[in-house]
Amino acid sequence: MSALPATMTCVEISKPGGPEALVPATRPVPQPKAGEILIKVVATGINRPDIAQRAGLYPPPPGASDLPGLEAAGTVAALGAGVSGWKVGDTVCALTPGGSYAEYCTVPAPQCLPPPKGFDMLRAAALPENYFTVWHNLFERGQLKAGETTLIHGGASGIGTTAIQLAKAFGATVLTTVRTEEKAKAVRAIGADHAILYKDNDWAAEAKKLSGGVDVVLDMVAGDYLPKNLGLLKEDGRCVVIAIQGGATATVSAGIVMVKRLTLTGSTLRPQSVAAKGRMAQGLKDKVWPLLEAGKIKPIIYKTFPLKEAAAAHAELERADHVGKVMLTI
Repeated sequence: MSALPATMTCVEISKPGGPEALVPATRPVPQPKAGEILIKVVATGINRPDIAQRAGLYPPPPGASDLPGLEAAGTVAALGAGVSGWKVGDTVCALTPGGSYAEYCTVPAPQCLPPPKGFDMLRAAALPENYFTVWHNLFERGQLKAGETTLIHGGASGIGTTAIQLAKAFGATVLTTVRTEEKAKAVRAIGADHAILYKDNDWAAEAKKLSGGVDVVLDMVAGDYLPKNLGLLKEDGRCVVIAIQGGATATVSAGIVMVKRLTLTGSTLRPQSVAAKGRMAQGLKDKVWPLLEAGKIKPIIYKTFPLKEAAAAHAELERADHVGKVMLTI
């Protein structure tokens, strides 16, 4: 640890508010606890939960850094007690509990993965939050299988572009909703079979016409989308809610759930246990990393900003013109 600097540059949330609430600061370099890895961060991604945390709506879980940032790639700078399988200097990408808007951050070792072979740190940093989320929700909770049809809302987002590619790679037919024709072209180019403009159409009627019904819905909207999603599901269909951009409440028919034997589930990633995230990491390493290394799927990076311009990066994401990820480099 003696070779590490005493302090680091980071970006703090000065007070709950808009992008301007993100300000550069200097803090002590964190020390890894038992079971943790200290990462010298090269790049990190901007995610919707970061925006919610900045606004004061998504506090970090107990024990996590108050700095934003849920993913990182870089090199191992130090190891906490009991960590095996890693050494100082190894390249690493990780799902972080927070704190990656900084030159250094600590991460539980089970949430760390070697970057896919051939990946630079920017592309490696674009993986963890989206790939853990999609793997857990679309495949573990949603049980999507080859030959099935899925509807993915928000297809041009980081989650959406990841889900589209993974669903296609595992043999599913993919419908998605997007805001503009430009985004529709972009998502079709990465594998979506159908892209529905939700502002210009009755998206549920269009999805029904195109598919006759779907097996799995990945829903990041909720609100009044939820009963429409359930109405689109085939018998034994699954709807997985991962965000509530359209509101947290909805009126749904218990009758349709019973008659069609539907499953309505959902999750948030950050509060789950280290053991659960470690299980997800192993699934990704076994099933998804080979696809990334073979070039069959890839992270879509829209724009990159330096760490000190984190406020501008947040503003970019909130404009919602992006296709894929907005990133920070340290």
